[in-house]
Amino acid sequence: MTVRDPVSAPDATGRPRRVTRRFPLFTRDTARPEGGGRAAARDAPAPARQWPVLAVVLLVGLGLLLTALDVFRWGTLLIGAALLGGAVLRWMVPDVGMLAVRSRFTDIATYGVLGLSIALLALMAQPNPVLEIPFLKDTLHFTVS
Repeated sequence: MTVRDPVSAPDATGRPRRVTRRFPLFTRDTARPEGGGRAAARDAPAPARQWPVLAVVLLVGLGLLLTALDVFRWGTLLIGAALLGGAVLRWMVPDVGMLAVRSRFTDIATYGVLGLSIALLALMAQPNPVLEIPFLKDTLHFTVS
């Protein structure tokens, strides 16, 4: 069997797994997300290859530690900023390793919405909120009463 332009990678015998462009009826594997390659060279140690996800996870961990130590507002702000930083990394850096979960757009939207939500909720937390949104108080009084 001779195939000039195989669509998929060859199997152990050297023949392509699929020779047609049609999607298979049953999915047996998944493709790596766009930008899911190594963030550093192959010969670099493992932490260096995954520095984007490590940076986000370490900042989130530090935010959780601050929250546990009763510095609630700063801890949750740091968690929101870490997720926003993950969105920026996903947008700017071509290969982010394990920070890439789905498509680039979905990752940016998810990290961005969650990060912004957490940061805004941290700024609105009681007592002494830094950010007050007037219509939210009216909405709360309308729904409770």
